[in-house]
Amino acid sequence: MKVFQESLLDHLTYDLAKDKYSATTRDKFNALSLSVREHLVERWINTQQQYYEVKAKRVYYLSLEFLLGRLLRNYILNCGLTAEYSKALDVFGINYEEAAEQEWDAGLGNGGLGRLAACFLDSLATLEYPGYGYGIRYEFGIFSQKIMDGYQVESPDNWLRYGNPWEFPRPELIYPVRFYGRTHTVSSPGGRYRMEWVDGDEVMAMAYDYPVPGFHNETVNTLRLWAAKSTREFNLDYFNSGDYVRAVESKSHSESISKVLYPNDHSLAGKELRLKQQYFFVSATIRDIIRRYKKFHKSYREFPNEVAIQLNDTHPSIAIAELMHILVDEEGIAWDDAWGITNNTFGYTNHTVLPEALETWSEGLFAYLLPRHLQIIQEINRRFLIQVDGRFPGDGGRKESLAIITGNGENMIHMARLAVVGSHTVNGVSELHSKILKETVFDSFYLMTPEKFTNVTNGITPRRWLMHANPKLSALIRDAIGEGWEKNLEELRLLESYAEDTDFRNRFAKIKRENKHTLDNYLKQHCQISLNPNFMLDCQAKRFHEYKRQLLNILHVITLYNRLREGREGGSFTPRTVLFAGKSAPGYYISKLIIKLIHNITAAIADDPMVNKQLQVVFVPNYGVTLAQRIMPAAELSEQISTAGYEASGTGNMKFTLNGALTIGTLDGANVEIREEVGEENFFLFGLKAEQIMQMSHSYNAQWYYEQNHELKQAIDQIANGYFSPENSKLFSPLVESLLGYDRFFVLADFALYIACQERVSEIYKDEAAWNKMAVLNVARSGKFSSDRAIREYAENIWKISAVHSSSS
Repeated sequence: MKVFQESLLDHLTYDLAKDKYSATTRDKFNALSLSVREHLVERWINTQQQYYEVKAKRVYYLSLEFLLGRLLRNYILNCGLTAEYSKALDVFGINYEEAAEQEWDAGLGNGGLGRLAACFLDSLATLEYPGYGYGIRYEFGIFSQKIMDGYQVESPDNWLRYGNPWEFPRPELIYPVRFYGRTHTVSSPGGRYRMEWVDGDEVMAMAYDYPVPGFHNETVNTLRLWAAKSTREFNLDYFNSGDYVRAVESKSHSESISKVLYPNDHSLAGKELRLKQQYFFVSATIRDIIRRYKKFHKSYREFPNEVAIQLNDTHPSIAIAELMHILVDEEGIAWDDAWGITNNTFGYTNHTVLPEALETWSEGLFAYLLPRHLQIIQEINRRFLIQVDGRFPGDGGRKESLAIITGNGENMIHMARLAVVGSHTVNGVSELHSKILKETVFDSFYLMTPEKFTNVTNGITPRRWLMHANPKLSALIRDAIGEGWEKNLEELRLLESYAEDTDFRNRFAKIKRENKHTLDNYLKQHCQISLNPNFMLDCQAKRFHEYKRQLLNILHVITLYNRLREGREGGSFTPRTVLFAGKSAPGYYISKLIIKLIHNITAAIADDPMVNKQLQVVFVPNYGVTLAQRIMPAAELSEQISTAGYEASGTGNMKFTLNGALTIGTLDGANVEIREEVGEENFFLFGLKAEQIMQMSHSYNAQWYYEQNHELKQAIDQIANGYFSPENSKLFSPLVESLLGYDRFFVLADFALYIACQERVSEIYKDEAAWNKMAVLNVARSGKFSSDRAIREYAENIWKISAVHSSSS
């Protein structure tokens, strides 16, 4: 313990120029972080050296999002130093909780996509695979959500305000990234011709590295993030003439590329900035990968045997054209050879079936911003369509569904199709999602190259989502079955027999109650929200979107409200708190209006003494990783109620299950596999299936369901008539019109089934022994949903990489 005390004191004294009397809580956090870094750096360097020594094939995981959360406790946990640092901090009178609270969540992601990427990095290091994450160091990242008069208001999330102790700037790793300009033909030695991209503007991409330690091993991998730096810092002539704005205009314009995650793309300028972001990080990344490869290789012949690049969704798919640009234009490799290298290097993970998320860009924007890459994509498309003609002769419709570039007039470039054509493997992220990809979204591609398509169901890291988030439950599990599950989550199966053990169930239930009290105390202190810990805690915590159907949940709440007001529940009502958390995209009007409706209903219930003693609704603002780690251990019911066929996988469903919440859900995404694993008797299933949704899509009449169900009609009429918005009776008219007009996500069709299922939930919750038995079995049977399992499948079946067992030097 003495070495940790000395380390803390040294950093406080020599790095921060403070002593234990003058140090602020933030100083103590920084000293603690710098001390933890000491234990990572040597292992980090050794890990990278060993990868070179054994000539390891590496995987590079490209993602526009990495939703890391806070890192201090995660690093200490993975290093196995929790007890040592707790004791050392006690000696100095430093409160570990208070110090850890000083850390800001790294604002590098929006939702499930970025959190999955972070879980995958943890598993890559824990399983000792040579892996690197690549993304953008957003200065502001995802916005901070505030609620004003029930409306979501976005403000900048300045997560770097106080610096970041975990990042290592690498000013020696800086790459020029070109935009705009023009192309022309130049002759090469030997009489060959090649294209050259010239003129335009350049922005510099500078690397910032984050260590990624494995759990209880010596491996430390790297997350490398790129920040945009201007090539022109300051125009002294403008400054001297008094034009201070123009003096720094070029610098500000260039560096806007890495300012904000997902700029609003409703305008042409927004679209241009978003495409710039994607190319910026991809260009720097591909050049960095090539730099590393060329340290030991002169030829590109072995490139696919040494390098695996995984595209995390469609955003980085321009990387395919970028690698072709470098190989053909700069390295002078013949097109066919370059295409063989490229195609054997990339894998593509699709994360959505929503057409609006399968990115398309206008050919005009590409011609303006990335003229050479447009030519390369046009050539990829031309050559591919020759293959299509050979496979489907005379089938114009099939050709249209396979073309990367389509359109009459303004042509559009389909980036998801480019990703499929340019990759050796395409995977969905749940069994249902992968089936839908093959049958609908990419059905023609599947007919042409069925061997490309596979499935890897998503997973979550148990280190953060059980050990870190729920230490009391982790201790109970260790006490029962040992520690093997920490690295092999399938060992949770050993808990099954404890579901029949009354003493174990009682201890399990006690921990759940304590976690509810802990959440209540946190929300009182930070959000001025009070929970009733004696109520069932029913949670829907996720990004707001119509397909996730927060509206269906609200309609259930209104139905309960009406039953209580009208005395239709008698004395049998199961008290519950319905908790919502999540952000809406800033430009998504309907989604933001749903948040406003939730707040108005919350107020109506809170003000009604006939209702508020048995029903409570709360909205927890600014949902993120750290807040999720507080909500999920306390939750008892997990709402996974998306329209069947729309959620690719989901990982929130897995986190709730692992922490002992029961799921009410549709057969959508990973819900299907969760139900298979935990047992249909331990899952509250309702709703139409994906096939039924597809069959009904052209004949669906939402109005019929509205007319047939009295409680549904009553709830919608209340929303429509201003019952929940007396100051503006038409406030929620767009929501009503979306439901009665077209109801794209089948909210009304599933309403009666959902209400009936919720009634079953309420009945079973009254039987504490039965509920807790189901909850224990959910935990025991959640082992499949570890990100370790997912990463092992990627490594063995897609990337073809092997573990490198690091050892301390």
